[in-house]
Amino acid sequence: MFKEFTIENLEKSKERLEVELKKSRAAIKSLLKIQNKTYESFVKPYQEIAENLNEFVTPLFHIDSVKNTKTTQKVQEEIIPLLSNYETELSQNEYIYTSLKTIHYNYNSSLNDIQKKVLENEIRDFKLGGCGLDNEKKKRLKKINLKLSQLSNTFSQNLLDATNAFEMVVEDFEDVKEIPQSDLALASFEEEGKTYYKFTLQMPSYLAYITYGSNRKLREHIYKAYTTRAKNNQKIIDQILTLKLERSNILGFENYAQYSLATKMAKSENEVITFLYELANKAKIKAKEEVAEVQKLALKDGIRSIKSFDMAYYSEKLKKEKYDIDQEYYRPYFEQNSVLDGFFNFLHKLFNIDFKLTQAAAWDEKVKVYDIYENNNVIARIYLDLEARKDKRGGAWMNNWHSHYINTNGEKQLPTAFIVCNFPPSNENTPSLLRHDDVVTLFHEMGHALHHLLSKVQEPFVSGIAGVAWDCVEFPSQFLEYFSYDKEVLKLFAKHYQTQEVLSDEAIQKIINAKNFQSSLALIRQVEFALFDFKLYQRLYKGKEVQALMDSIRDEISALKPPKYNKFQHSFSHIFAGGYSAGYYSYKWAEVLSADTFYLFLNSTVFNQELALRYKTTILERGGSADMNELYLEFAHKEPSVDSLLKIDDIIS
Repeated sequence: MFKEFTIENLEKSKERLEVELKKSRAAIKSLLKIQNKTYESFVKPYQEIAENLNEFVTPLFHIDSVKNTKTTQKVQEEIIPLLSNYETELSQNEYIYTSLKTIHYNYNSSLNDIQKKVLENEIRDFKLGGCGLDNEKKKRLKKINLKLSQLSNTFSQNLLDATNAFEMVVEDFEDVKEIPQSDLALASFEEEGKTYYKFTLQMPSYLAYITYGSNRKLREHIYKAYTTRAKNNQKIIDQILTLKLERSNILGFENYAQYSLATKMAKSENEVITFLYELANKAKIKAKEEVAEVQKLALKDGIRSIKSFDMAYYSEKLKKEKYDIDQEYYRPYFEQNSVLDGFFNFLHKLFNIDFKLTQAAAWDEKVKVYDIYENNNVIARIYLDLEARKDKRGGAWMNNWHSHYINTNGEKQLPTAFIVCNFPPSNENTPSLLRHDDVVTLFHEMGHALHHLLSKVQEPFVSGIAGVAWDCVEFPSQFLEYFSYDKEVLKLFAKHYQTQEVLSDEAIQKIINAKNFQSSLALIRQVEFALFDFKLYQRLYKGKEVQALMDSIRDEISALKPPKYNKFQHSFSHIFAGGYSAGYYSYKWAEVLSADTFYLFLNSTVFNQELALRYKTTILERGGSADMNELYLEFAHKEPSVDSLLKIDDIIS
């Protein structure tokens, strides 16, 4: 039913991939020999060839992210050129391109809407891949694509290496006295009979000191290390920007931003810029008031000019003062296993699905694998790798492996996905105790996963998250986040891991009250990143110009400017090593849809299963089979409003 996750002969991945690519090329060559090409005889098996290759390749990239070693790094270096050449060769194949256009023209009246969507997407993507260009331009695109793949991988590896290279050892207990006991236990170690405390740039450890570290100099020390990581990525950034502009120009676009929008919901550069400034202008004044509030508190400690490395520390104190909320108090109530059990119960109530733990093989002993059931039938599998490790890349993400579809033999392929997070690790003495922010992250990534795993689409290229426009792919994840602040939902899993006492209504209400704490600052921060990303790809920036652009945006909209040494762009993986180039605005763009959707539940009840099942069948099950604006209108019977987002974040009333 499901393929087991195994990495056999990792050292020989290059040779094994060469065999798989040879098979794929031969299969495509056979398809092209078909005289009377139809959707059934050509397009369906063509999609299946791609799915079979993806099934082989995905684990090779995944293992490098979650079990990074010299071997996995070597494998990446070897397989990236092979895949880049294959993908470019495929995307520039005029015979496939012509075949798809002919099928679309000849059989348009007999194709259903989903089949038409597959063809329209593919024809568009082949054109964006270089079909129709002369051979010299195609050759140049092939070289550019290969180099960009290598540069993205190098960017990620540089960042991981820099993250792992830093350690801050603290000797004096006075400097760690405010740090929560669970974090302190993970940081402490004994040497020659003395206790020391080690902090790293791994997210749980970094957050522990920047939020609770009593020593201001040490806070700045670890902040500076974090915001100046991977300075060797500046040269990588310059090369990426140059090559992406050249590729865009070859394909007939003025800049990479235009190229990026060709596959997105937003229709023009001006639409994106206008949208972002509308958000910034509505949030900027309140964001400055939020900074002033923190500054007032810091003044009690004699700090007349608050800095970026002070914000988390004094914001936490202010949050506790305003809402009487102590994050450490909550963590015993968010033990990882308890959270998962209650979370799955919630998803059952909402979407009528069940999660059952399996003993399927995975890449680490702490990975949990669940089969998902609907009406007692297994429909999907999900792998959860939730705890931080030194060999795992930072952050949190969902990665799809298999897609839901019906193959050429009429058999149903079931979908699979991975969720990867970096939550506080468990050890022999302490379970993994989450912050509420971690709970929110889990809800977010599960939203992505369900968008992929609950698909009922029979064509793989538009099943699940495949074919979904990038600027609305965050919609289901952000929508599910909102439920992590609901009292009835939290009561399903917020239980003390030692006493099983359910978190009190009063304590839950404090979380809800604090939800929009510094929401304007958070929005401004996201808009700052989004404007930097989008403007960066509207023309060519090089060297110091990149930092100058970041500085100009901060001068224009930021409520608190970071120190000049802050080189955030060197670790901005989303746009230099991920899929968000000229697309980081997607987080806020999609959040308008998610806020608008959640308002429908606020106006009824959080466990409105009728509404949830309508969302499930209209949005989740249909994946990329139709444009999201069409699906949203069908679901909500109205256009989304930017004000919904601003209201739900308490930025406007």
